[in-house]
Amino acid sequence: MTSRISFSQYRLEAEIEKYRAECQWDKIPSMVEQLAAARFHDDDDYGTLLLAESLLEECLLENVSLLRCSTPLTDHSHPKLARAKAHLNNVLSRGRMEPKYFNEALVLMAKVHYAQGRYRDSQGMCARAGIDELMRDERPIYHLRLLAEAFVIKGLSLDHQAMSAASRVRLSERDEECLSCYLRGCDTALLYLQELDKTVMTPSTKTAKTSVSIPPLEMEPGYFLQAALQSAYLSLLHKGHLAQGTHQLRRVLRVVESRGSQNFRKAVARRLAEVLLSSVSEDGYWSPTAPPPPAWLNKEGTSQSKDMIYPSPRPPQRYCTDSSFCPQDVVEEAVLLLLITESMASADAVLSLAPEHKEARETSMSEASSIYDLLSIGMARRGQYAMLSECLERAMKFSFNEFHLWYQLGLSLMASGKGIAAVSVLKECAKMRPQDPTPSLLAAKICINQLHMLEEGEALAQSVVIMAEEAGESLPRAHLAVGLCCSLRASDASLKFERDEFNQRALQELQKAHALDPQDPQIALYLAMQLALVRQVSAAMEPLQMALALRSDELHSLHLLVLLLSAQKHEQHALDTVALALSQHPENFNLLFTKVKLEEVVCGTAVALQTCEDMLQMWQSRYDCTRSSEADDTSSIPPPEPGHLSRKPSGLHLTLPDFQETETGSQSAPSLAVSRLEAAMSEVSVLSSAHRQGPAYIWTTLERIWLQAGELFMAEGRLKEAQFCVQEAGTLFPSSHSVLLLRGRLAEQRGNLLEAKSLYDEAAAINPHGHHILLHLGKLLVRMGRVSLGEKVLRDAVQAQSTSHEAWSGLGEALESRGCNQAPDCFLTALELEASCPIRPFTIIPREL
Repeated sequence: MTSRISFSQYRLEAEIEKYRAECQWDKIPSMVEQLAAARFHDDDDYGTLLLAESLLEECLLENVSLLRCSTPLTDHSHPKLARAKAHLNNVLSRGRMEPKYFNEALVLMAKVHYAQGRYRDSQGMCARAGIDELMRDERPIYHLRLLAEAFVIKGLSLDHQAMSAASRVRLSERDEECLSCYLRGCDTALLYLQELDKTVMTPSTKTAKTSVSIPPLEMEPGYFLQAALQSAYLSLLHKGHLAQGTHQLRRVLRVVESRGSQNFRKAVARRLAEVLLSSVSEDGYWSPTAPPPPAWLNKEGTSQSKDMIYPSPRPPQRYCTDSSFCPQDVVEEAVLLLLITESMASADAVLSLAPEHKEARETSMSEASSIYDLLSIGMARRGQYAMLSECLERAMKFSFNEFHLWYQLGLSLMASGKGIAAVSVLKECAKMRPQDPTPSLLAAKICINQLHMLEEGEALAQSVVIMAEEAGESLPRAHLAVGLCCSLRASDASLKFERDEFNQRALQELQKAHALDPQDPQIALYLAMQLALVRQVSAAMEPLQMALALRSDELHSLHLLVLLLSAQKHEQHALDTVALALSQHPENFNLLFTKVKLEEVVCGTAVALQTCEDMLQMWQSRYDCTRSSEADDTSSIPPPEPGHLSRKPSGLHLTLPDFQETETGSQSAPSLAVSRLEAAMSEVSVLSSAHRQGPAYIWTTLERIWLQAGELFMAEGRLKEAQFCVQEAGTLFPSSHSVLLLRGRLAEQRGNLLEAKSLYDEAAAINPHGHHILLHLGKLLVRMGRVSLGEKVLRDAVQAQSTSHEAWSGLGEALESRGCNQAPDCFLTALELEASCPIRPFTIIPREL
């Protein structure tokens, strides 16, 4: 009978220990009743101790927010705390407990004193408790929790005690003692979670026989257990010890994961990523498996990390780092941490919109937002906007009406070049916050700059204009956006009355924008440009001078000044200005093309050809035709999205041809010309084999250089050299309408009129609204005697570009050839337009928001 009672007592106590380990405090009172009914522990206060612990822990769980704010709990306001305190006082005063249970009562009383703000009494209880007794291997698992809590309560109590008159040495000693408590408390808490996980994963034989499956471990850690896990790294970071704080965070993450530590690990990973991104530079980074560098430790006043100074007698189990992947730089480690954390946060997100889940939903959303903000910072440093947008798209499932995440998604899509998706997302953002003009303006910017969806962009900008004063500083930008849309639509319009209407609207909107914000240099620039487009050249000078006064080095303002000077036929002044602009923007090809045109007029084609030669060499040095093939295979983050090509030498040599024969015949004999042409063709084959890697504008720039050189050679009558340049451009883009146009002009100059017409027809089929193509085709038809058809094509050219004096002049010649009395009017219009014609069209300056 005694044996049976002893076994029953053992089983009941084992079940109590299990509930205490798993913090199932609601089941303790029924266990105490069973103890009393079986008359176990009648000679001590074990049952009273259990009741006191359950009441205390329930009270602490209900008041975690007050504990975090260090707000003392009173007996009057918290009856559970008062009852637990009374039970513990009785237990400690009677002294009828075994030593291990007596130590437990002391730790629980330390919790009571700390919760009530009596930190010195709490420290005294921890000092009285036999901590070493709790650390024995044969002790139950819940002793590890009590031990971890005892360490952190002692450290927190020391931290809260005022020491105004203490010496610096005493303060340092107290800080060291606190930190040693925190470090040992953290390791003990992690060990407790690991041991607890083992008991759930490996149940007893009897449980295994009767249970079909093991329920997942669901334990809500109390305030002191959370503090034990976090206080070490928080204390180090708070004191400014970034290296040691980072090292502690990494140590925690290397601990073998348990199910009870998943939320904690998520918080630690996020905090480590935050510290890495905000405080660790690329040069100061050290490997996660290595200790902090001595230079960092010396700055923090120590020679080795604190975990080496205060080692734990029973450290938790850690993962082996042998043969494991290791990040190579600070951004890579931070992004990897955040991607892992993001997957956990996404999986744990609260999807329900029910009112009872509102608080949990707001908490999970706050955590997710902080993770995605850090991801945005880390991935932006590597230009990984496409990957960032994919991460944010996964967050949409739990981000209903969450403006911040939607806005981040829109920005990431915008940065990664996914314009249509970005506009859709930003329009949703505008619906969420109709009073905020920024999403609509950003969507309008994408429509103008990337998508050329001008009607959509104008509608979005008008939605901001309608806000009037509520739009604040965004109102001038909204008028600017509307003006740019109208200006671009005028350039696209095929009918003259539509073009005039859009130009008038654009001018009105830009004048409104300038009146609202006369200090905005971009608005002043585009107002001047719009005036220039409608050939009010003198009037355009005033707002342009204001734009240059506000930003004297702005590229487009300087370029527009050059074009306006050339339109006023001050070519030399324009050439001097373009030289000044190039001194500030030496590698801008658009300026260099303008310089070539001016040099052709002012200095002659030889000087212009030399500039083309320089442009070819600049292109080769800036955009080599091979990319670096050596990639860092050790990095887990993909390389940045394509930007400039690498400058690794490729062996390709770009130079203009020279097939001229001099009087001595030393430079270019026929055999030398043939050999140079063969060498050039071999270089072309090298170029074509490069598959034109990189952005398309790089190769269109090279094509334009070859075509510009070809035009100059044609102007000098050097048709062989011009043919070579056309072949080079055609190798890059065989179906380019610009290449076909120049090939047609070359054939026409050689007298091959039928071949020229065929090439012009091909170019017109590709670009039916290109006024240069229509101009040359129309003039050729007139020359071939097909005057009526030529007149029709020239009228199309005038319709496509009504400010082209060449088109009006060609139309006048066609009308004159058949005796039409409208020819003089066309010639007069051509003369008026030529008087204000710039060296290159004003539209070469981009109109972007």
